Amino acid sequence: MDIRDPHLWKQAKARAGFKMHLRAYLFVNGVLWLIWLVISLVFQEKWGTYPWPIWATLGWGIGLISHYFSVYHGFNEKNLAEREYERLKRTHGL
Repeated sequence: MDIRDPHLWKQAKARAGFKMHLRAYLFVNGVLWLIWLVISLVFQEKWGTYPWPIWATLGWGIGLISHYFSVYHGFNEKNLAEREYERLKRTHGL
């Protein structure tokens, strides 16, 4: 049996979670935009109807970007606190 490094396992699970989040985002937003397109074409207004899916795409996109940075760049509260602590130790000669 392979012994897992706890830190790497946690990182792998976080990355898998982000990938699942990204797939859900792409699927749901794709469906919303398809619904909008079909409704626009059925009512013969083509691209003249209000593009209401933009709000879901932008709002959820902000959350997705935040999730990406927390997983792949370590921008979460714990990592930032650890970095700040190390900086303070260096500036105080500890």
